[in-house]
Amino acid sequence: MLKKFYRKYIQRRFKYSQAGQDIFALNLSGKSGTYLEVGAFQPKLDSNTYLLEVENNWKGLSIELKKSLKQEWEECIERSNPIYFSDALTFDYKTHLIQNNLPMHINYFSCDIDPAENTFAALKCVIESGISFDFISYEHDDYIHKENYHKIACEYLLPKGYKVAIDNVFPKNKKKKVFETWFINQDIDFNKIEFIEWKKNNI
Repeated sequence: MLKKFYRKYIQRRFKYSQAGQDIFALNLSGKSGTYLEVGAFQPKLDSNTYLLEVENNWKGLSIELKKSLKQEWEECIERSNPIYFSDALTFDYKTHLIQNNLPMHINYFSCDIDPAENTFAALKCVIESGISFDFISYEHDDYIHKENYHKIACEYLLPKGYKVAIDNVFPKNKKKKVFETWFINQDIDFNKIEFIEWKKNNI
């Protein structure tokens, strides 16, 4: 089944997302999934959720701090899932999921705000709200930080029922800019591989 998805979406490699996060989520969960996006930025360019929502009927919600992007989102009329221009560190995730008829177990969580310590703080806020996921793409930006947020995230998530699925993720072809780790629920049958191998074998 996964191979079928990989072949079907090969032509969409990095069409929207920076590293194929949307492709991995789609391969894992199929159409009509659910997402939570913390750090949405632009509605289409470098978006981890545009492909999921617009072309594959996913439901979800996004959080973005920069209110200056509000008009750009409003003009992207093909996107109708809610976006909240709010602080990810104080956002009431549980309440907003309930208000939008979304479950407490979500297929995909995209966690990407700046700086890296805030991304980790947002990760903790979400997990400690009682929300669980199949897949988490976590941006640590370790290529520019002395502190190893990949390790910090592993130490936090692994005891909570997650495992590393894809390691050393880099954007586009920038192999020296390892910026993410992809975690999945430990109950999912998937063996950890390096990102470069995932790209080579599946996209």
